[in-house]
Amino acid sequence: MQTDGVHLDSASVVAVWEGGWRCRVSAAGFDLIVDEPPEAGGTGAGPMPTEYLLAAMASCYALALSWAAGKRGVTLPDLAVTATGVYDGPRFGALQLRVATSAPAEVVGPLIQPALRVCYVSNTIASSPPVEVVIAEAPDAAGAADAASAAGDQAPPA
Repeated sequence: MQTDGVHLDSASVVAVWEGGWRCRVSAAGFDLIVDEPPEAGGTGAGPMPTEYLLAAMASCYALALSWAAGKRGVTLPDLAVTATGVYDGPRFGALQLRVATSAPAEVVGPLIQPALRVCYVSNTIASSPPVEVVIAEAPDAAGAADAASAAGDQAPPA
């Protein structure tokens, strides 16, 4: 990955719990609100985490498909990619990308695999890397203790 001429070998975002089922995520200078719908105990102030995962997959693949098309001198008018996940307990058991464009299928078909090869998100999901959790010191130990006691032992919604 390269940004402003600087090679980056990692990316990070920070999620700060704001109470209930809501977090504010800082990513590349943007703030994103993550929440659960009211029927799951949230306030509905933002998409669910799984919807952000699907958004990352759909948008990354749309960009990769556009790149693959451009490399071949092809245009994909009105390109839209829909990502759908089928819940299987606390995970998605199946993921699907649906590509819609007015370009004919015989033009889009040869772009599918080259786009998959360069899509960081679908490649990451497909390779299923291990998830490591490390404990870091809280910036304000008193504030973290208050937040932990306010959270209680309630399990997250499905």
